[in-house]
Amino acid sequence: MSFQAYINNIRSKTGKTPDEFKKLAEAKGFLNKGVLVQTVKATEITNWLKEEFKLGHGHAMTIYAIFKGKES
Repeated sequence: MSFQAYINNIRSKTGKTPDEFKKLAEAKGFLNKGVLVQTVKATEITNWLKEEFKLGHGHAMTIYAIFKGKES
């Protein structure tokens, strides 16, 4: 599955775009001005996405990759 396919599936499942996830992550303190906070671990973010949005590990890691700067 391509990176864009993961993003499309996430949006279909959650109704949220990558930019909306970034805003939510800012509110949680995972991002600061769009940049991943250095002390935040991938596990913290993936656990949040799995619990709150019921994403699988691969989909949660896709959002994490976006937070790290990967683009579709």
